[in-house]
Amino acid sequence: MGKKVGIDSIAYYVPGIYLDIETLALKRDIVPAKLQKGLGLTAMAICDAGEDAATMAAEAVIKLMENENIDPRSIGRLYMGTESALDAAKPTSTYVSEIVETAMKDKYGERCMKNCDVLDMTFACVGGVDAMMNCLDYVRAGEGRRAIVVVADNAKYALSSSGEYTQGAGAVAMLLTENPRLCVVSDAVGVGMQSVGDFYKPHHSYDKKSLIKSVLEAAGVDVKAEDILSRLTEDDFWGHRDVNVLLHRDEPVFDGPLSNDCYCARIDEALADFSKLVPTDVLKDWPYILFHQPYAYQGRRMIVGNWVEWIKDAGHLPELENEVGYALTA
Repeated sequence: MGKKVGIDSIAYYVPGIYLDIETLALKRDIVPAKLQKGLGLTAMAICDAGEDAATMAAEAVIKLMENENIDPRSIGRLYMGTESALDAAKPTSTYVSEIVETAMKDKYGERCMKNCDVLDMTFACVGGVDAMMNCLDYVRAGEGRRAIVVVADNAKYALSSSGEYTQGAGAVAMLLTENPRLCVVSDAVGVGMQSVGDFYKPHHSYDKKSLIKSVLEAAGVDVKAEDILSRLTEDDFWGHRDVNVLLHRDEPVFDGPLSNDCYCARIDEALADFSKLVPTDVLKDWPYILFHQPYAYQGRRMIVGNWVEWIKDAGHLPELENEVGYALTA
């Protein structure tokens, strides 16, 4: 590996409002221990009025800059990973940079981030990792370059759904530099990818007249009154001439069991791909493994199969079987 680049410092922001997970469990007739001890959940952060992915990200970035006395003019990239974007074209990171510039203008002048490249990366939870890897390449490709990666989301599920108790909100900002103080990130990356419908937020299209007709029927209004339908489907009412209206919801369509299967499969594929680049004995070479966590105990639950195989390959399976008291190979 050539130049050492990685994460130099980290700051985070979590909303001040939260829901105790035991309160939610009791309201949903769930035994609290199932969520607390089974999934490792204790509280659910909730956005306050006026908070969103942009404001949370800005809070984290400003805290990072203030903690480390960072001159925003020294940052070449501000890349953001989010699935809670505010716009379909304008990157949420532009709102973040605008808030940062406003907060820092007295010290560093107007538009102190005007020479900073900003970008959003969206790929559910992995968007932040992609943003980080891209910015690490940027730092690695020059001299004295610095970048900030920020990840922020307001994760929401439908009320009473099986994903509801894994909701949350918050942001993390990371300063990426040469010779970092916290950790060096290798330029070797293992990838496992498949397009699967386990989690997505689709756009739904509805015919205007059919939509209005359904609403009127539900309200008990005589839908034969064509003059009502005509007025409610006019351009002035909707603000556009499109025959259909698009509806987007922040709550995803998801399949929890399929997501777990995908999590395990992608780990297998990414590890195999990484081992082609850097032959690796996980038990000997890696003292720690960090996981993406949709809930606190996801990583330790999903890696068990791999862990047992690593122990088996190392010839230590009998020792493990003796310790746990039953045959793992059965």
